[in-house]
Amino acid sequence: MKNVYIETYGCQMNQADSGIVGKILQENGYILVNSDRQADVILINTCAVRDNAERRIHNRVHDLQSLKKNNPHLKIGILGCMAERLKESLVNEDKVDIVAGPDSYRRIAALIRESFAVDVELSKEETYEDIIPVEINTDGISAFISIMRGCENFCTYCVVPYTRGRERSRSSESIVKQAVNLFEQGYRDITLLGQNVNSYRYNDNGREIDFAELIESVAQINPLLRVRFATSHPKDISDRLIDVIARYDNVCKYIHLPVQSGSDRMLEKMNRKYTVEYYKEKINKIREKIPDCAISTDIIAGFCSETLDDHKATMELMKWVAYDSAYMFKYSERPGTLAAKKYPDDIAEEEKIRRLNEIIDLQRELSLESNRRDIGKVFEVLIEGESKRDKNKLFGRTSQNKVVIFDKGENRKGEYIKVEIGDCTSATLFGKKLL
Repeated sequence: MKNVYIETYGCQMNQADSGIVGKILQENGYILVNSDRQADVILINTCAVRDNAERRIHNRVHDLQSLKKNNPHLKIGILGCMAERLKESLVNEDKVDIVAGPDSYRRIAALIRESFAVDVELSKEETYEDIIPVEINTDGISAFISIMRGCENFCTYCVVPYTRGRERSRSSESIVKQAVNLFEQGYRDITLLGQNVNSYRYNDNGREIDFAELIESVAQINPLLRVRFATSHPKDISDRLIDVIARYDNVCKYIHLPVQSGSDRMLEKMNRKYTVEYYKEKINKIREKIPDCAISTDIIAGFCSETLDDHKATMELMKWVAYDSAYMFKYSERPGTLAAKKYPDDIAEEEKIRRLNEIIDLQRELSLESNRRDIGKVFEVLIEGESKRDKNKLFGRTSQNKVVIFDKGENRKGEYIKVEIGDCTSATLFGKKLL
């Protein structure tokens, strides 16, 4: 039983964790394969942040059970946050063979060898900093580095603090070493990951290293290495970090700053620990120091007791910020969270969908306006590969995290080129290369 197929769903953190699991399995003699049909073991790494994600995984596990008819020795395992949260139903209803939480990956080879195994114990120390992950399903250009684990913000709607445990940071030395290794392998775009990267703190022999210093150290590896990060919590984004982003050309001019709601009443109920006015102050500081910075966000529609005025306040804030892009969701109650225990989920599903669609429609307009402002501008684009829709064209991203499509020519993946923008949609820029 040597062939392992790892399937990843959800956030970038899960992708980074799959690389850790892959590395540990390789060191134990397992072979990573690219198809579930080749596998003796199928591991599904997914999150538990939203209900629809969990339903999708339950359906996926059900479909995979059919493979056992042809391969009775096949083992199916669930990794990550969903494993920690739903261990009993995964075992009793989905009939999976392995359930491993996010702090149990060092034991994954031993768990596979057992006839049936569950390990979802959380750790206060585990960071996997000594493990250099393998890159799974990668384009060879973009990679992710997990710089910390856990979360202590306890937003009332969020299950992550209960499924990933207390906050702890990797050593800055191990992070920079991994970034150097990725650059030497040809990777040119690295994203530093954490539930809240702004909370990064590492005590290096009595000297505290914060996130601003860490990202500066990674940026100094090589000017050809683009550095991104996700996700920022508005309450913790520092002026020093904004200054570092402004100072280094290779620190991407893009900040994902989740607001969740434009209503102070909702923000307090969500335990977000900032007000709309505070959030606006941070946006103004970013605009002042980094005029060309793109800003994206997360928004939840229909949180507990949200009124039409709360909803309208969110849309007004969206217009004020003029977000370049956004991740938008309707609220789904997560068992075990404070919101599930304390607040009735009292917005009708149809109304949640209606409000979400209004938010999506507005963001589509804002994204189109943002992209139209780029027409006529010249951007340095990192080529990531061929366009999926046209093999004669390439695509890449700007420092602002916008996708650009342009003619192929002689250029190759991993190169930087100058592109003048000539047209756009709400999601994509189209341009021509400058000689």
